[in-house]
Amino acid sequence: MLFSPVLLVARSGPTSPPRGLSSGDLMFTVSFPAKSTARRWPRHWAVAIALCAGTLSLGAQAQQTPQALTLDAALRLAEERSRQLVAQDAAGGAARDMAVAAGQLPDPVLKGGISNLPVNGSDRFSVTRDFMTMRSIGLMQEFTRADKRSARSARFNREAEAAEAARVVALTNLRRDTAMAWLARSFQMRMRDLLQSQRAELTLQVEGADAAYRGSRGTQADVFAARSALAQLDDRILQQDRQIATAQTRLTRWIGPGPIQPSGKLPELGTVRLDADQLEAQIQAHPQIALMARQEAVARAEADIAQSNKHSDWTVELMYSQRGPAYSNMVSLNVSIPLQLDQRNRQDRELAAKLATVEQMRAQREEITRESTAEALSLLQQWQSNRNRLAQYDSILIPLAADRIRAVLAAYRGGVANLSAALEARRMEIDTRMDRLRLEMDTAALWAQLEFLIPVDRPALAGNASTTTVDASEPQQ
Repeated sequence: MLFSPVLLVARSGPTSPPRGLSSGDLMFTVSFPAKSTARRWPRHWAVAIALCAGTLSLGAQAQQTPQALTLDAALRLAEERSRQLVAQDAAGGAARDMAVAAGQLPDPVLKGGISNLPVNGSDRFSVTRDFMTMRSIGLMQEFTRADKRSARSARFNREAEAAEAARVVALTNLRRDTAMAWLARSFQMRMRDLLQSQRAELTLQVEGADAAYRGSRGTQADVFAARSALAQLDDRILQQDRQIATAQTRLTRWIGPGPIQPSGKLPELGTVRLDADQLEAQIQAHPQIALMARQEAVARAEADIAQSNKHSDWTVELMYSQRGPAYSNMVSLNVSIPLQLDQRNRQDRELAAKLATVEQMRAQREEITRESTAEALSLLQQWQSNRNRLAQYDSILIPLAADRIRAVLAAYRGGVANLSAALEARRMEIDTRMDRLRLEMDTAALWAQLEFLIPVDRPALAGNASTTTVDASEPQQ
């Protein structure tokens, strides 16, 4: 009788992993009977090894966890999958191609026809018997002035620059929105972790209330109050789960679907690149203002075209006409020049309209500059105020809430206070810590708006902010 080897597969637990293995590692044991037919072992060894390899592969797949996604990586993913950036690149390429085409002369025109063909009499429809009948072929070319072609080409070059500026606007908005979504997802998870940790402590209070009631040291009302507080906390956790799902959906809109989760490591939120004292100079690099400056340049290029249109272009036509064999062939040379007899109401009016558009774009750019400066200063003030509030939470409000809960619990254990007071103190502590996290999340959103307000080659996300910074005291968790 032949005996088969036995494969034992076990996963080490978190409490007592064997020596050489960490918690969660897989252990494989292949055991054989003491006596068996030696010539059959190689086949069973092969089966055992195959089973080990297959189980190891399944275990490795089961242990795969979602990759931690840093803010910098999220920004790169958002840029890679953005179609808006592709659209702006296409617009810029189209304008550059049009700039080359606009700088060329118009295509020559090939002309052909029959002139003075008889339609009655003995020579009707004959192209050779009547001396006036001519078969003609000609070439016509419009010679557009060089300054006009240069102005048209420059107009499309300015449009290409405007498309590039629009791409910077799209990229800046994409980075800002991605950063805000990433930060919101991270802070929503931190809020849930806080509620979950408070739930563990509240569960101990429920067990303590049950034990006190069974030991005739507490009331049934205390038990119901503790269970009600736990149920309310569970409801808040469910609400928080919904907030996490919403934040994940917003983040997925930018980085795409997948098992990737935001990293718990936050960027340096205590510094921004803007300085209130130099804000008017820094705001000139605002992408929206830069875009409007490019659009103003496009309008000015169109005014240059209107100015060049006050000078007419010449058209030259050369024609060769063939007649019957008894008559001489002929060559014709024609020159055409448009007569601008009413420049005051045509060309001058067009130029005035284009110049008015330039003035309109300039006024709008100046207004947007003032508005952007005021908005950026307001964001800076809100961010600084929130930083001060966070410092107050860390130094005063949260320590007071922690001291209160310790005092009330001590009084409850000593029989001086009732359980309702302890539960109320616990609820207030949770609310205080949740308010602190919400304030920090709002502050992080303000940081994202300020950090990505002015475009840079690669935003500083790990505390290495560029030259001009505003530093605030970093509140402690």
